[in-house]
Amino acid sequence: MASYLYYLLPAVGGYALTSLYFLKNPHFLHKKKQTAFYCTHISHRGGSGERIENTMGAFTHAAEVGTEMLELDCHLTKDSHVVVSHDENLLRQTGQDVNISSLNLEELPPYKETLEVTFKAGHFSTGSDRNIALLEDVFRKFPQIAVNIEVKENNSMLIEKNSSMPYMFTVKRALKMLLLYYTGLLPFVPLGESFLQFYLPQIINREYIPETWILRSRLVIFLIERLTLRKGMFKHLRDRGIQIHLFVCNEEQDIEAAFAAGATGVMTDYPTLLSNYIRRHKQDT
Repeated sequence: MASYLYYLLPAVGGYALTSLYFLKNPHFLHKKKQTAFYCTHISHRGGSGERIENTMGAFTHAAEVGTEMLELDCHLTKDSHVVVSHDENLLRQTGQDVNISSLNLEELPPYKETLEVTFKAGHFSTGSDRNIALLEDVFRKFPQIAVNIEVKENNSMLIEKNSSMPYMFTVKRALKMLLLYYTGLLPFVPLGESFLQFYLPQIINREYIPETWILRSRLVIFLIERLTLRKGMFKHLRDRGIQIHLFVCNEEQDIEAAFAAGATGVMTDYPTLLSNYIRRHKQDT
């Protein structure tokens, strides 16, 4: 047993030191990713706390207050138009229990006059624009603003229409990446993703009440926060050119916590709030 440890301990120590070295110096193994945009200010659903979510009115307002990226969701209509909507079923958004995939473009109903903000329980938004937008209209109107598209369904035609864009970690891939980090293998593994995007854990059960019962446990959220908000891991990803976006930060304390954790960008339902925060902190530096 002693002779076995004689060889094992130096090997494990050498592996740990090598892994740590390349974790801090990834440029020796990987070429840094170069994306066409680098975004600090991201508007969730176009800024759904200040205008009706995912409408051209919301996107226009977010652009006017200085957002650098519009986050949105899309689905495919019956006549194959890509439209911007978080839900496939329109009951929550419009009051009509119909699916986007069962309707042609001209049959889509308007949004409700007021809509509850998903990540700000008890708060509602409104706006003059209540129409469901076409994705192509978003690209046409905002050619200089990055667009973060979340495909909300496993639809090969819809994915094919957006296949040439830089992409983010899926939940499965993010969990694998986390496992690689804790086993020391992350520095040696190539990553195709350009973005890591997930919840800021501290908002769960305060700003956002999850449907999954296990996420309502304070202990579970504490463990998730401890396991995921690792500054060493975030720095390694940033050094490899991977942008880190934490969401959905609708309070100044959460915006501050996200940047302190090492996020390169923060996603919010309140783009004016985030713009004011960034402006103030630029003046302080």
